[in-house]
Amino acid sequence: MVQLYNLHPFGSQQVVPCKLQPERFCGGGRDTLFVAAGCKVEAFTVVGQELCQPRCVFSTLGRVLRLAYSEAGDYLVAIEEKNKATFLRAYVNWRSKRTENSRVCIRMVGHDMEAPFSETFREQMSIVEMPLSEAPLCISCCPVKGDLLVGCTNNLVLFSLKYQIINEEFSILDFERSLIIHIDNITPAEISFCVGYVAVMSELEVLIVKLESDPKNRESVNHHPRKTTNPMKQAEGISNETSQLESDDFVICQKPMELLGEKSKQSGISVTLESTGLADEKMKYFHVRHLLYRRFAPDISSCLLSDDVRLHSLQLLPIYQTGSLTSDRKNSSQEKVLLSLFCFFSLPHVGYLYMIVKSVELMSVYQYPEKSQQAVLTPQFLHVITSNNLQCYTVRCSAAAAREEAAREEDPYVDTTLKACPPISMDVCALRIQLFIGLKAICHFKNHVVLLTKADPETVPERRESPKRFLSRKGTSVNPKTPPVAEAGWNLYIVNTVSPVQLYKEMVDYSNAYKTAKTRSCIHLLSEAHLLVRAALMDASQLEPGEKAELLEAFKESCGHLGDCYSRLETQHSHLALPYYKMSGLSMAEVLDRVDWAVEDGSQKYERGLIFYINHSLYENLDEELSEELSAKVVQMFYVAEPKQLPHILCSPSMKNIDPLTAIKYLRKLDTSGFSSVLVTLAKAAMALKMGDLDMHRDEMKSHSEMKLVCGFILEPRLLIQQRKGQIVPTEFAVHLKETQPGLLVASVLALQKNNKIGIEEADSFFKVLCGKDGDTIPQLLVDFWEAQLVACLPDVVLQELFFKLTSQYIWRLSKRQPPDTTPLRTSEDLINTCSHYGLINPWVNVLISSESLVDKNYMEDLSKLQTLWWKKLLPELCQRIKCGGEKYQLYVSSLKETLSVVAVELELRDFLNVLPEDGTAAFFLPYLLYCSRKKSLT
Repeated sequence: MVQLYNLHPFGSQQVVPCKLQPERFCGGGRDTLFVAAGCKVEAFTVVGQELCQPRCVFSTLGRVLRLAYSEAGDYLVAIEEKNKATFLRAYVNWRSKRTENSRVCIRMVGHDMEAPFSETFREQMSIVEMPLSEAPLCISCCPVKGDLLVGCTNNLVLFSLKYQIINEEFSILDFERSLIIHIDNITPAEISFCVGYVAVMSELEVLIVKLESDPKNRESVNHHPRKTTNPMKQAEGISNETSQLESDDFVICQKPMELLGEKSKQSGISVTLESTGLADEKMKYFHVRHLLYRRFAPDISSCLLSDDVRLHSLQLLPIYQTGSLTSDRKNSSQEKVLLSLFCFFSLPHVGYLYMIVKSVELMSVYQYPEKSQQAVLTPQFLHVITSNNLQCYTVRCSAAAAREEAAREEDPYVDTTLKACPPISMDVCALRIQLFIGLKAICHFKNHVVLLTKADPETVPERRESPKRFLSRKGTSVNPKTPPVAEAGWNLYIVNTVSPVQLYKEMVDYSNAYKTAKTRSCIHLLSEAHLLVRAALMDASQLEPGEKAELLEAFKESCGHLGDCYSRLETQHSHLALPYYKMSGLSMAEVLDRVDWAVEDGSQKYERGLIFYINHSLYENLDEELSEELSAKVVQMFYVAEPKQLPHILCSPSMKNIDPLTAIKYLRKLDTSGFSSVLVTLAKAAMALKMGDLDMHRDEMKSHSEMKLVCGFILEPRLLIQQRKGQIVPTEFAVHLKETQPGLLVASVLALQKNNKIGIEEADSFFKVLCGKDGDTIPQLLVDFWEAQLVACLPDVVLQELFFKLTSQYIWRLSKRQPPDTTPLRTSEDLINTCSHYGLINPWVNVLISSESLVDKNYMEDLSKLQTLWWKKLLPELCQRIKCGGEKYQLYVSSLKETLSVVAVELELRDFLNVLPEDGTAAFFLPYLLYCSRKKSLT
């Protein structure tokens, strides 16, 4: 279905000052229009909206049958007819043509030039003649590489664009006939070529193939001339459509058919390649991949077959990107990146648009209200002409290209999970049907639509004398004169399309008529406006800095409008409010300011899209704090729409300014049946703490056991830990627990880690920040947490790293005589009884610390905890002190002997050898080694 709007995509128009009636015309790059009439081609400079001036004129060999321009190479190519023979010629360096009588050089394709002779090409236009064995029927230039494809009766000939290097400063554009594509059973009426993709169209058939350069399939290439089969012969694989004899009394009509992908090989059309060029191996094509075959049947509903029921306007449209939608992302290369490729063709009353990259997919079907004559596809629009109307339709190319881009790489303007881009399945719409009398042909370049109009003979009034005057003349015959050529009623117009931003603004204004009614039409029209801006931003390299900035602003604004639609309208895609609002750049406060808070009939209803957006935004720890007023509105909203989420949203850093009395009022209203009451309790306790009511806080905390409180913190970690600007920030609740219930705090953080709510490094950072420690200073509460980790034996904790952290801390405090900053939560006896990693202390450890330090209980606890942890670290330390000598030398030696005696008893021989230092006197260690080796036999 096509939706019709009455917008204004067409702006001003100007008349092209042609001297003769145009027969063929085409756009030339960004600023030139070529018009062929008779045996001449006129070039006009098109600048702005009110200036179209003659640029140059050059003669052709004969009447121009087909005309095409290639931006790559900046050349014009034409099929010309003279004396019933056709010729293919390319016009190169045409910009140097000053006057019609300026000298022109004519050369044959591939002809090598001598350096002195070719130097004259710098200042004059040259014509490259390309001979063919068959008469050329149609032509197409690759919009990316500039290669030329020529359609003949039984084959297509590919001429590769290349440059002959004359010297370091000068090269000549030339062509090389590099490939012949033999095609049986179809005669091309139109062709289109783009980066290896070939589309061929006859009166009622379309074939799309891709030429691939994979040398592995080299056997697919035919290197010799081949016999062509009868075009009327059908493929053997379609038995029910074999060729049948036709007589004067019967017309055999084949059935309509659509074959996609590899199935299109069953079309009965044979495609083979014949390599003829000497181009670089990388540029050669070796085999063919079939993509699409579609056959239409003529309308036989009437008694007579209409001769004009045939396909027209075949076109391949590439969408590529040289820039980015973001203003800060830079593309290091200016080479065009192909995002997607589309193919359009049309019957008189319906047009078809396919996407053919990666997969072949029918995107849109265009139903015309009148019989079409020609159409032209652009990235933004489809322009169609009927006999009296210029019609403008929307297209989905930018949406499909954005979808491909999102799948390939992350783009900040496309939510890759939710696909925040209007779908290609939307109904197309006609933006405008503009009246033009006698439309005959159309082309498009840059932001110009070129139209040829000519009134039919019966519509041109004959300039006859009035009846009264004829009667007054006696003896004169009444013979009306044929109007001269100047009165034939033809004109060539350049219609300027309005800027995307201007049309976007009109579409937004138009959508306001639907906003109050809350209909899907509002989303549809705003989606069209969004795609219009997105399409203009696809090729950012073609935009001026001011244009790009204006389009980016419009893009963000359109995302905001779509976010409003999905947040307010009850649709199955309400969740899209989130990505569209994110892409708009609006803050949460700005989005909330756009909400209509008016209450109707005493009840307020909040749609799912808005709730979804606010809920997710509050979970994302945005560095944005809502005002007290907006925070109260958010609480009201969730109390009405999602009461179960209320305790969670109150824990968001963005809700920091909420009035605690307001929050507690709504929390007390909640019916806790059906969801966790302990979470509501903790939320009330947090708010009580925020307003300084310690009694209320204690009452709430006492209403549940410590185990349930830990479960509550697991449900909402932000009660304890929040992130602001990428940094871990303990909450006021966590600070209070540190002073009053440190055991509960450690147990809760441990539970968060066990449930993957917080990482190991995040937990360590949390305790350091909580205790006001920085750098390498380790607070006792963090040591308590490490000990709790060891007791809990968490699977994701690396034991050796945990051993090292604990042992290092014990040794540091012992050696520095530094007591813990807070009372440890667990004694050495607790750890020995609850954790198998701890064991009884060995006497040799005592010698490392002077006897004076042993009076302190904290040191004794650290010594006890330090002992089947990583005690092996202490033995090398003892050996090192023996080597240093000193007054305690004998004490250290005796301690070492005592230690070795204990170790020799406890360890196996292999483990004991690993304990011994690498240097030392063998005689000293030998007795202990012998004992360790014999103890097994003694047992």
